[in-house]
Amino acid sequence: MKEDHRTEWKERWRDDFLKIFCGLANSGGGRLVIGRDNSGNAKGVKDAARLLVDLPNKARDVLGIIVQVKSRTVRGKEIVEVDVPAYPCPISCQGEYYVRSGSTTQLLKGAALDRFLLHCYGRTWDAAPLPGVGPRQLSRSAFTRFRKLARQSRRVESAVLRESDKALLEKLDLTEGRYLKRAAVLLFHAEPEKFFTGAFVKTGFFRSPSDLVYHDEIRGDLFTQAAMAVEVLLAKYLKAAISYRGIDRVESLPVPEEALREALLNALIHRDYATTAPVQIRIYPDRLQIWNPGRLPEGWTLKKFLGPHASQPHNPLLAGAFFRAGEIEAWGRGVQRVFEACRQAGAPAPEVECEGGEVRFEFPFAPSYLQALAASPETSGKTRGKTREKTREKILGLLAAEPGISMASLASQLGLSAKGIEWQMRRLTADGIVRRVGPAKGGHWQVLET
Repeated sequence: MKEDHRTEWKERWRDDFLKIFCGLANSGGGRLVIGRDNSGNAKGVKDAARLLVDLPNKARDVLGIIVQVKSRTVRGKEIVEVDVPAYPCPISCQGEYYVRSGSTTQLLKGAALDRFLLHCYGRTWDAAPLPGVGPRQLSRSAFTRFRKLARQSRRVESAVLRESDKALLEKLDLTEGRYLKRAAVLLFHAEPEKFFTGAFVKTGFFRSPSDLVYHDEIRGDLFTQAAMAVEVLLAKYLKAAISYRGIDRVESLPVPEEALREALLNALIHRDYATTAPVQIRIYPDRLQIWNPGRLPEGWTLKKFLGPHASQPHNPLLAGAFFRAGEIEAWGRGVQRVFEACRQAGAPAPEVECEGGEVRFEFPFAPSYLQALAASPETSGKTRGKTREKTREKILGLLAAEPGISMASLASQLGLSAKGIEWQMRRLTADGIVRRVGPAKGGHWQVLET
């Protein structure tokens, strides 16, 4: 017999212990025993008869709950046991909410309180309404991108895709009355971090855990973040080992692109946006890590998370939109697809950890890849570095010749994707090499330095 999340021992009663009742009611119910010391030894109480009357009344008047109180004798000592039932609605103690964690009673604050209250009312974080932002403030390009993806996936009726942005939001269940839901802003606003701190992806290359060499921040709506993060990783961070099969030149990446993409989508869709930390991708010389501030569903173990399981997304509306866009499957197979992609590519399986409100995927680089990279007379990383410089030179040449050139024309002439040219132009602007003069339509580019 010992204390746990359902059992607490106290030698004497104090009214402050009403918060224990509160914590037990909010955590599946349990028992408070009065008259035992911290080791569980029966010490007895002198005022058992009074407690049998007072405690039910205090629980009713202060907490609004009904508890069962009884006394019994243990080794000649009278103790009082209070059984607290589980309550489906949130219970507060003088305006504060408590839950049980292990054998302790914890006060809920901030994001933890938000999650608790939403869970009690059968709501998810991404489904809560968000005052202060409307459909007109959302990104037209984000809607265009979604419609293109959904048209290709055939998971949204063509007639729905032809409707207005506002109607599309309603069909995706992203509105509540006159308000947008939080998911709508993450999916379709150009700057979701204005509303949710940390709603972006941070990437960095490290020589060691404390030695950051260079980094990038990928912002925008979640569809843009997902596409751009993979593109940036492949273009800038991951070196491909070069080998030859006969006269054929073969490039092998340390992490299969499909596995990288699935792990990143998992992080963006299932992360806890109530926290302020962004999704972080850390690249080391011998491994890649994806850190996601998220939690497993209640009652899940790491074993269940890694094995076959039903889909239970932390943010169902985000998952639903990505499914309709054809970016993910809806059957809880995202993690398994990561492992399958690594297995098919002959790459090491990732290591997964879930602790402290964080989910971490670590992709170790295969020894054979590292040996091939070291032995290769050239690496894709170096080649890509030279390619990026040449691409910049070509962009600057086109801008100098035609300052009013469109992004679509730049992408077409350079053979890049629209997302790729957007990333290149953001980097050139951030580096102070070019700037935009005037509006997106009708304006022009000015080259500041070459």
